[in-house]
Amino acid sequence: MTNVYSFDGILVFGLLLVCTCAYLKKVPRLNSWLLSEKKGVWGVFYKAAVIGTRLHIAVAMSCLAMAFYMVFLK
Repeated sequence: MTNVYSFDGILVFGLLLVCTCAYLKKVPRLNSWLLSEKKGVWGVFYKAAVIGTRLHIAVAMSCLAMAFYMVFLK
């Protein structure tokens, strides 16, 4: 179990946010509803989706590294 208030918990939360927003960007109906705003609070989701799509190799490697850390080292 990951504690949200620890550093690794924040990393897991950030990776899940980026991966989820990148996935939702591929769904047309959700893309226009959730990721249409580029400023303000809703802009965080748009920016996470952009990071997830542009840096998809780095995000995937980070997810694999975090999964290895959570399963075997923690």
